[in-house]
Amino acid sequence: MIMKKCKERIFAMAIARTLTIAGSAAQGSAGLQADLKTFQERGVYGMSAITAIVANNSRTELGIFTQPLEAVEAQIYAAFEHVGIDALKTGMLFTKEIIEHVTAILKEVRADTIVVDPVMIGKMGSQLLKDDAIQTMKGVLFPVADLITPNTMEAAKILGWDSIETLKDMYRAAKDLHQLGPAYVLVKGGSLADYPAVDILFDGESYTEYRSERVNTIHTSGAGCTYAAAITAELAKGKSIEDAVGLAKEFVTEAIRHALSFERGIGSTNHAAYRNKNK
Repeated sequence: MIMKKCKERIFAMAIARTLTIAGSAAQGSAGLQADLKTFQERGVYGMSAITAIVANNSRTELGIFTQPLEAVEAQIYAAFEHVGIDALKTGMLFTKEIIEHVTAILKEVRADTIVVDPVMIGKMGSQLLKDDAIQTMKGVLFPVADLITPNTMEAAKILGWDSIETLKDMYRAAKDLHQLGPAYVLVKGGSLADYPAVDILFDGESYTEYRSERVNTIHTSGAGCTYAAAITAELAKGKSIEDAVGLAKEFVTEAIRHALSFERGIGSTNHAAYRNKNK
């Protein structure tokens, strides 16, 4: 009995621990729901701090409900106090007040690994970051990030560009974004026309390209959240950022290739696809 308890304790201490600070997506495909599914699939212990509840629908007037700063704060402290964190990611933060408050807490608790997914627009068209919060994210949160993961539309908006149309644009965007303070920048080119699904990682000195086939589907809800969460999980397990991005790229590609359609518009990435492929 004593031996069994010791083994259980050792196993519990060995699992990597991750936290997502993000919005809750009621339909389950994106936000912290996608993050927690990804954490589970990648074999890490996942926790969440809800910044807002996103529940857009045709029946109610309101569809986004931000959480009080005290509620966001309490959730983050609870995760650090009761479990501890090896790596965390931020997703939908929505307001400059939440961004400022979360950043201050992360500096206080000295989180070792921080992935920032600068969520701005949802697949269903919802605005998930207020316009006046973009400058705050750039000036306050990016400098404490180990990695930021904007797609081309988000990267263009952050930089004040009209658009990103070419691979050359992506390289230039990665360099300009790095000057905002993060240690690494990953510009995701999944929506870039006339290219395979190519992403560019930049560390301030060298670039790494990640390519996969472009999957012909509209069912990509949660893809960005899933990608960033998979990176976070691999970083929590001790992978380098270069290797973590490579593994996450494979994971999200399978999730998109075997996406789920509910015949009600844009469907969900399939978080079990990578596991099922490798059975």
